[in-house]
Amino acid sequence: MQDNSNLSVLVIDPNPGMRGSLQSMLNQASMTKIEFAVSSGTAIKQLAKRSYDIILCEYDLGSSDDGQDGQQLLEDLRHHKLIGLWTIFIMITSEGVYSKVVSAAELTPTDYILKPFTVDVLSQRIQRAIERRNAFLPVYQLIGHGNLREAVRACAAAETVNVRYGADFARLRAELHVSLNELPEAENLYSAILAAKPAGWAHLGLARTLFAQGRTDEAEGVLTKLIADNPRLMAGYDLLARCHEANGVPERAQKVLEDAVAISPHMIRRLRKLGEVALEAGDVAAAERSFKQVVAKAKYSEFRDPEDHVNLIKALLRKGDAAQASGVIRDMEKSLRGNPSVDVCKSISVAMLHETAGNTAAAVTELGSAVSAVRSASGLSSNLKIGLAKSCLSNKLDKEASEVMLAVMNDVASDVSPQQAMSVFVKAGRPDLAEGMGNQLKQQAQALVNLASEKGNMGDLKGAVQTLLEALHMSPGNLQVMMAVINAILKQLGELGWDHPLAEICRTQIETVRKLDPDHPLLGVLGDEYAAAKRKYGIST
Repeated sequence: MQDNSNLSVLVIDPNPGMRGSLQSMLNQASMTKIEFAVSSGTAIKQLAKRSYDIILCEYDLGSSDDGQDGQQLLEDLRHHKLIGLWTIFIMITSEGVYSKVVSAAELTPTDYILKPFTVDVLSQRIQRAIERRNAFLPVYQLIGHGNLREAVRACAAAETVNVRYGADFARLRAELHVSLNELPEAENLYSAILAAKPAGWAHLGLARTLFAQGRTDEAEGVLTKLIADNPRLMAGYDLLARCHEANGVPERAQKVLEDAVAISPHMIRRLRKLGEVALEAGDVAAAERSFKQVVAKAKYSEFRDPEDHVNLIKALLRKGDAAQASGVIRDMEKSLRGNPSVDVCKSISVAMLHETAGNTAAAVTELGSAVSAVRSASGLSSNLKIGLAKSCLSNKLDKEASEVMLAVMNDVASDVSPQQAMSVFVKAGRPDLAEGMGNQLKQQAQALVNLASEKGNMGDLKGAVQTLLEALHMSPGNLQVMMAVINAILKQLGELGWDHPLAEICRTQIETVRKLDPDHPLLGVLGDEYAAAKRKYGIST
C-alpha cells in the first residue's frame, strides 16, 4: 500500500462539519498534512503562498463573504497558474443541476465525487489520481524546468511503457509540439491518433493546429462535425466561434457561443467572449445580458477585472441607457476600490459617457486622464489600450494615441505585433502616425541593443539577454536584433549553464535568420556554437 503520509492536502469547504468529516477520512487514508480554507478567497491566498499535492474542493461554497463557487475558483486557479500540472484537484458536490457539473468538468479537475460518499470511495479516487500523477511526474518536471523538447521525447517513450496512459501521453506530446510552435508535427500526431481510434480531444487538437496555421475553413469543418458528434465538448464551441470571427462573421460566432452557454452557463470567460462578439455583431441586448452576468459572477473573485465594467458600460451606452451606465461606473469605483486599473477604466468609461452626451471637451479631458493613468497601471489588456488609442485618435489626441500604442508595444507580454499596432493608425487614416511609431520602435530597439551591450561588457549576461528580448519584441523582424539575441544567449549558455527556454529561443531565432537570409555569413558559426553548447551540457539532439 502506498505511503500517503508526506502528501499535503488543502480542503476547501465552508461547512465545519464537512471539514471535520473529510479530515477524518483523510487520516484513515494515512494523510495528516491537512490545511483548510473556508472560502475561495482564503484558498487563493493560501495557494499564492504554497502548493499542495491534493486539493479537495466543495462545489457549493455557500454564502461566504466572497461568493464564489468551486467552478469559478478552479477557473481562477487555472487561469492565474496558482496550481501546477501535478496538483490533484478533486471537486466534491451534491449538485444535481447538470449544467453546473458540465461547467466544472470542462475545467478538467482530476476527478469529481458526488456526495454522499464513503472513506473507501474517497481513498480509491485519491489513490487512482496519485498513480496517474506518479506516471506523469517525470514529464511534468521537465515541463516545469522549461525543457519541452526532452518532455516530448519522454512522452513518446512513456506511451509504450505506460500503456494504460498511452493516449494521455500522446495527447500531452501533441500539446507540447503546439507549445513549441511545431504545428505540422502536432497535426501529424493528432491525425495518427485519429487513424487508430477516433477521440473528441484529438479532433479538437487537430482543429487547433489547423486554426493556428491559418487553415480556418478546414478547422471549421472538423469542429462542426465534432460538435455534432460530441455536443457537450464545450471547448469545441469556443474554437468554432473563433473560426467564425476570423472569417468576419461575428453573428455566427455569437450563435455558437449562445449554444455553448445554454449547455454550460457558468464559465465566466465564455460569457465575456459572448458579450464581446455580440457587441461586434451589433446585438446590444445580448451583449448587455452577457456582461451583466460576467460582472455579477466575478463580483467576489480575487481577480476582479474592472474591464468587465467598461464592457458593460459600452453596451449600455450603445443601448442609450446613460443612467444605468452611470450606476455601473459608481459600482466599479465602490466594489473595486484599490485596484490599480480602476482609474484608467473609470476615465475611459466617463469619457464614453461624455461622448454619448455630446460633451466633447469633457470627453477629451477624461481621455487625457486615462492616458496618464495608463503609465502607472498594470494588468490592462491590449484590447483596452487599443480601444483607448482609437478614442484618442477620433478626438484628435495624436500624441496621446501614439503614447498608448507604444505602451502596448513595450509590454513584452503583449501579443500585439508592431504591424497590428500600426494598422490601427492606418485604418484611422493616419499613416503618418504609423510611420512615426515605426521609427520610434526602431529607435527604442536600437537603444536597448546598446544598453544590452553595456550590460554584457559589465558581466551582466542575464540582464543583457532580457534587454535584448525586449528589443526583439519591439522589432521582431530586425536582423540586427536577432543576431544580437542569438549571440547573447549563446554567451549566457556558455558561461552560466544550460537554460532550456532560452536555448529554444536561440534555436528559433537561428532558424528565422536562416529563412530571412540563408546566405548570412555567420549562420554556420552560430549553428556550430549552439551544437557545441548542447554537447557541453549533454543535451540530447
